[in-house]
Amino acid sequence: MNRITGRAGGDNLIEMSPTESFNDDINGYSQHASSSTGSFQQGQSASFITPDVCVETCESLSTSLASLASSDHSDNPQLEAQTSERINALTGLSRKRALFLKFRSRIDKQQQSKDSVFFRDGLRRIDFVLSYVDDKAGERKQERRRVYEANLTKVGLELETEDKSESEDGKTYFVKIHAPWEVLATYADVLKIKVPFKVNDIPDNTEMPMNWLSTPFRLPETIMHPEPDFFTAPFDKSKSDFFLIDDKETFFPPSNRNRIVYYILSRCSYLREECGDKDKKGIKRLLNNGTYTAAFPLHDCRYWKKSRDLHCESERYSLYKHWARFLFFFKEQPLNLVRKYYGEKIGIYYAWLGFYTEMLLFAAIVGTICFVYGVLTYDDNEWSKEICSAEIGGKIVMCPLCDKKCGFWKLNSTCNSSWQSHLFDNVGTVFFAIFMGIWVTLFLELWKRRQARLEYEWDLVDFEEEQQQLQLRPEYETKCSKRKLNRITQEMEPYLPITSKCARLCLSGATVIFWISLIIACIIGVIAYRLAVYAAFASIMKDNPTTQLHVVGPYITPQLATSVTASCINFVIIMILNLMYEKVAIWITDMEIPKTHLEYENKLTVKMFLFQFVNYYSSCFYVAFFKGKFVGYPGNYIYMFGEWSKLRNEECDPGGCLIELTTQLVIVMTGKQVWGNIQEALVPWLMNWWGSRKARKHPESLYSRWEQDNDLQCFGQLGLFDEYLEMVIQFGFITLFVASFPLAPLLALINNIIEVRVDAWKLTTQYRRPVASKAHSIGAWEEILSGIAVLSVVTNAFIVAFTSDMIPRLVYMYAYHPDGEMNMKGYINNSLSYFNISAIPLANSPEEGENPAWFNSSITFCRYRDFRYPSGHEKQYSHTMQFWHILAAKLAFIIIMEHVVFMVKFFVAWMIPDVPSDVRARVKRERYLVQEYLHNYEVEKLKKQLSHNNCSNDCSCEPMIYPSLSKHEVLSECL
Repeated sequence: MNRITGRAGGDNLIEMSPTESFNDDINGYSQHASSSTGSFQQGQSASFITPDVCVETCESLSTSLASLASSDHSDNPQLEAQTSERINALTGLSRKRALFLKFRSRIDKQQQSKDSVFFRDGLRRIDFVLSYVDDKAGERKQERRRVYEANLTKVGLELETEDKSESEDGKTYFVKIHAPWEVLATYADVLKIKVPFKVNDIPDNTEMPMNWLSTPFRLPETIMHPEPDFFTAPFDKSKSDFFLIDDKETFFPPSNRNRIVYYILSRCSYLREECGDKDKKGIKRLLNNGTYTAAFPLHDCRYWKKSRDLHCESERYSLYKHWARFLFFFKEQPLNLVRKYYGEKIGIYYAWLGFYTEMLLFAAIVGTICFVYGVLTYDDNEWSKEICSAEIGGKIVMCPLCDKKCGFWKLNSTCNSSWQSHLFDNVGTVFFAIFMGIWVTLFLELWKRRQARLEYEWDLVDFEEEQQQLQLRPEYETKCSKRKLNRITQEMEPYLPITSKCARLCLSGATVIFWISLIIACIIGVIAYRLAVYAAFASIMKDNPTTQLHVVGPYITPQLATSVTASCINFVIIMILNLMYEKVAIWITDMEIPKTHLEYENKLTVKMFLFQFVNYYSSCFYVAFFKGKFVGYPGNYIYMFGEWSKLRNEECDPGGCLIELTTQLVIVMTGKQVWGNIQEALVPWLMNWWGSRKARKHPESLYSRWEQDNDLQCFGQLGLFDEYLEMVIQFGFITLFVASFPLAPLLALINNIIEVRVDAWKLTTQYRRPVASKAHSIGAWEEILSGIAVLSVVTNAFIVAFTSDMIPRLVYMYAYHPDGEMNMKGYINNSLSYFNISAIPLANSPEEGENPAWFNSSITFCRYRDFRYPSGHEKQYSHTMQFWHILAAKLAFIIIMEHVVFMVKFFVAWMIPDVPSDVRARVKRERYLVQEYLHNYEVEKLKKQLSHNNCSNDCSCEPMIYPSLSKHEVLSECL
């Protein structure tokens, strides 16, 4: 295999032949000379000759120079002097030759299409590109590159190098890689890549009634279905004539080509065989040690303009035009084109994200209806009227909410928060919590059906985890020095000893526990902040200075100020810990040395989600299930770290803690989504803009396709992982705590409509083309979603029972109303207990000057939120019977709600099959055809072989009787 270079006059690389250097027609480059070409030619003398003649003349001069330099005329001084003069003259001509070739290479580059994805011959497609900067002191790197590229040529890959003089920065070399047919066919057989052998003959009868209604949301048929539907089978190199091969150069699409090349790159050694170090191999290690700066497949064109090369598909342009623009937010996604260009793994993510967004529409509609119900029943809120009433709430004196710095206060000061709480804490909340428990089951079951259809359409039906056992991670192969016999394949394979595996798992588990403990410690710190700062806010706001703010002043209370600031601090801590833990999770997963790529991703998924679960949800769990539940009562308060800490546990407002949970959820959820979208879109754009600032000053013809892609951001190892994690965390917010905020699905829907287009724009315009990879499902995320779905039923039942005031109100209305009427009059007075002010210990009493002006010695009792007997009662300050009735009702509600929802969930899951019947029939049809056609193919091949043998041997024996076989169109095409 010849190695070609675009470098002129180099010592180590073979120069291009004159035909290759100057024949633009063969190279497939533009035939029109650029303006710089013209200026160069005009600047020459009148005797300027044609390029071909110049090169031939220069080469003859080089030959003459070499012959003269080797001659010996020491015995003739005069002849030696003449020879020296001739050598100097020829040396000058050689320098001019080098200068000419340098300028000529720049001319060729200007004539070259900037969107060229082919070698200089215009025929061989560039399947992969390696870039590096030649460091003068990096002799070891040079040796690694030399050996590595030599080993690549040994396995059949073809290389072409662009010299650094051809790059815009004058420093970067580019190694272009092409995989010829033999290499593609060999590794397609190894990787069991499915290829077509017959056009699909099953009619598509999926027409829906009133299908015309979806016309505005559709994309052109050529975009939605960029290639015909075929029956496929795993490629077999020995039976290549069985498959529908029209053109070997285009039979494997670019996504499969770069996948095959990357498979080779990740397993090729960069040390000589005699060194014996098997660990030194793979492009990943070469990127990590700086031998190469980047490795990537090429985009096929600029995203905003089609390629001028008719052989180029320009699929990137189609994706940008019909998918990555926000104006198309209401259109369907071209998933088949996404899969064809980026591979099945990225395609399945966008299919899941689109389906999730569609299902969110129904949850958002129902949640909005529940919120509207709360708005419409705003004036029927009897308990809020009592709180705001000057006759009831204005005369109820409440006990201090903190020690020393908090004074006595009147109940009507919480009027606004009580009205706000009713918007989310009403009967509609219970209905919505039950609905979401059923919705999440429908979402998961319908996604399984959608996924099964995609598995068939994208040839992933037989793609199981067992097949990936053949594709061990290169890191596993190199780090596991011991070998054992595989009982299935009967071949020796590397393995990790059980002692080493256990040690690594223990260290990994300890690291995860440490980081989760760190998160919990941070959350405890935020809680301590809430307890400490609440007293300061209460002292500052005792004279209501915020009332001077005409719009928001009346709504700002110590509780709200504490909740908002604590939520913001918690959000900042979450973001910081995310950045730190991401690197830790990758490190400990690498340390475990997973065997396959699938195992690696699953391990990393579990670690990251476990961390993120605690990081994002812990503050919401605290507000929902702990705040206000362990408070005690005046004179016997419970402190967070003991009485010495002076940090008294927080209490809920008389309207309940639900509004605070809503505040926490809105800040963390919306803050994460807004910040995530800004970070995803803005950061890559700014980095690309800064990195390509110099290249933008040059003419477009000088900015080649590989240089453009090299300036883009790398779609890293966690690129798709982060997208999944972001959406699964959002899924947890809208399911685990949706009873506290029915508008959460609506916010998620709006975010996801933007998210789909932002992710598409980012992937299409700001990132290098990722290496295509296969995936038949969303992997471990599906199990995580199922776990969240089950947990959400429990959390929402507990939120309705213990966080909201729904159950205490119903118990009061049905069992404790004094007049026996079905209304809520008198509920506020019933829900507050009495305490004798004189019995409050000095440590809990307000300091002098902290009490408001209206407080005087005639007030002997204060109220607090609990169901306890008053002072003087034989069971003073112990819980009343109503407290136990309410607790029993709460537990009964949890049990009933959980059982009802789980029964409906399991019934729905049982009723909806995971695989649609038509897909099951198509899969069976395809398997039958594969077996039948392979059988007929083998029989026909045997017939031809026997007939050929009979003819060559002039055999006179009777012809063999073959079984009658039905003829198929595909046989005539293949044979």
